[in-house]
Amino acid sequence: MGEIWRISGPVIIAKDMKGTQVYEVVEIGNEGLIGEIIGLEGDRAIIQAHEETQGLTLGEKVRGTGSILTVDLGPGIVGSIYDGIQKSLTVLMEQSSFLKRGVKASAIPLDKKWDFTPTVKEGDIVGEGDIIGTVPETSLIEHKIMIPPGMGGTVKDIRKGEFTVEETIIRLESEGKMIELPMMQKWPVRKPRVYKQRFKASQLLVTGMRILDYMFPLALGGKAAIPGGFGTGKTVSLQQLARWAQTHLNIYVGCGERGNEMADVLYSFRQLEDPTTGRLLQEKEVFIANTSNMPVVAREASVFVGITMAEYYRDMGYDILMVADSTSRWAEAMREIGGRLEEMPGEEGYPAYLGSRLFSFYERAGLVECLGSPHRRGSVTVAGAVSPPSADFSEPVTQNTLRIVDALYSLDASLANRRHFPAINWLSSYSLYAEAVEGWWSEISPDWATTRSTALRILQQESELEEIVRLVGPEALPDGDKLLMAVARMIREDFLAQSAYHPIDTYCVPARAHQMLKTIIRYYELAQESLNAGTDIDELRTSPIVIRISRLKDIPNAEFEGKVKELVSDMESNLVVEKGGA
Repeated sequence: MGEIWRISGPVIIAKDMKGTQVYEVVEIGNEGLIGEIIGLEGDRAIIQAHEETQGLTLGEKVRGTGSILTVDLGPGIVGSIYDGIQKSLTVLMEQSSFLKRGVKASAIPLDKKWDFTPTVKEGDIVGEGDIIGTVPETSLIEHKIMIPPGMGGTVKDIRKGEFTVEETIIRLESEGKMIELPMMQKWPVRKPRVYKQRFKASQLLVTGMRILDYMFPLALGGKAAIPGGFGTGKTVSLQQLARWAQTHLNIYVGCGERGNEMADVLYSFRQLEDPTTGRLLQEKEVFIANTSNMPVVAREASVFVGITMAEYYRDMGYDILMVADSTSRWAEAMREIGGRLEEMPGEEGYPAYLGSRLFSFYERAGLVECLGSPHRRGSVTVAGAVSPPSADFSEPVTQNTLRIVDALYSLDASLANRRHFPAINWLSSYSLYAEAVEGWWSEISPDWATTRSTALRILQQESELEEIVRLVGPEALPDGDKLLMAVARMIREDFLAQSAYHPIDTYCVPARAHQMLKTIIRYYELAQESLNAGTDIDELRTSPIVIRISRLKDIPNAEFEGKVKELVSDMESNLVVEKGGA
C-alpha cells in the first residue's frame, strides 16, 4: 500500500508502490477511486485516475488490487447501460440521482438466476472456446456459455437449471486437477480475444441507409470512419447505424459527446422496434455512456471496454456492430494525459503513439473463425466518428484514421446547410469493400455494379458541369447536359437524401434501394432517346413521371413493388409515345 505524493489533475504520483505492475488497477484515497498504473519509476507509480480527483489530498492511501483493468463477461450485458469502465449506470441510478465518486456497481447482475441448458455431457472432452450450454439472455440473443481461452479438460460434472453467474455450472478434470467454472468470464480490455483465423470480408452489412448499402457498402467485419464538422450529422448517422444495422448485437459507445445526445439515444432505443423481428431494439443493444462531463481518462478505456464485449459475443458466432462517437474526443483525452505526463508531443500536441493506439482499436474488427466447437464464424464491424476542428480533415486524428479504415463517409457542411441528410459527400467518400460485396449484391440483382457505376458517373459529370454553370448559367448548356443535370438532381434528392425521422424512409432494404435507383436510371435512358427524337427538354424535366419518382420514398413497403412496376410501365409508354410522335 502506498500514498499520494503528487496530484496533477487526473494524473497522480504515488510513492511506496513496490510490487505493483504497469496497468494494474488501484484504489485511490479514502473513497477508493479507480485508477490504472501507467508508469513505474523506482517505488513511485504514475497513475491515471478514471474518476474526478478534485478534493484528494497528499498522503491519502493508494491500494493495489493485483489485477489489470478487465471486463466482466456473461449473461446480463445486453440492454445494459455502462460508464467508461463498465460500472452499471442502471444500478447506480437506483442508488442515487447523482453519480458519486468511488461508488461501485457490478457490471452484470450477480444475484439474478439464469436458466442454463447444457449442450455437453459428463465424459466429453472440451477445449478453449467450446460451447458447453446456452442461456436465453433476451428474446433476440441466446447467450452461449463457452470454455475460457487457455482452459479445457474432461467434463466430470455439468449442471442444468437456474444459476447465478458466479455459481459453478461445470467441473473439469485436467492433468489430475479439478477446475470449476461459472458462467461469468473476465478479460483484459486492452488484449484482443483469440480466434482461429481471419477471413476476407465478403458480405454486406445492411444498414438501411441507401448511400451506404448501395453506393459505398460496408462489409461485415469492416472498418469505417465518419468524419465531419460540427452540425453535419455524425451522431445521427451513427445512431442510424446502431438502430437499423442487421447484426445480432449493436454496441454504442458515447465517448466524450454531449450528455443530451446520449440521453436521446437511450430514450429512443427503448421505443423503436427491430425491422426484422419486431422486437424492441434494446434487446440487441449495449450502451456505454462516457459523456463530455464524465472523467476524461475513462474515455480511453470506454472504447476498449466496448470492443472487448463485441469480441466476446463475436466468439459465440454472432455479427456485432460497434460504433464510437467520437474517436476525436478519445484522442483529446490521450493528449491531455500526455501533457500531464510531460511526454514529448507529436503533431498538434497529440502523443506520438496516436496512430498505433488508433490501430490497436480498429484492428480488432474483422470476420473470423471462432475458437472451439461447434464450428462457427463471427464478426465485429467498427464505425468511428471523427470530429476534426473546423472540418479540417488534414488534422492528425483524421489522417491517422484514414490510414487504417477501408471505408470513409465524408460529411459535408455545405450539404448539411442545404438540409441534405445524410450529408455524406458522394465525391469524397469511398469504400474498398465494393468488389468484396459484389457477390452478395448479385443475389439481389446481377446489374448492381453497373447501376451503381452509372449513378456515380452521372454525379461526377454533374460536378464537372457545375463549374460551367457557375460561369455561363444553366441555360447555356446543351440539352443533353441539361438532362444529365436533372437526373443527377433526382439521384441526389430522391435517392441519396434520406430522412432519419421519416416513418417509412428511415430504413430502406437493399432490394428497394436497387429498384429506386434502377427506375431513375431507366428514366434517364428513355429520356435520352426521347430527347434525340426531338422532344423538348422542358417537357422531360417537368413531366409528371419526375414527380412520381420523387415520391417513391413515401410508398409503404407492402405497396412498393407494384407501384414501381406501374411507374416503369407508364414511363416507358409515355416516353415512347413522345418519341414516336416526334
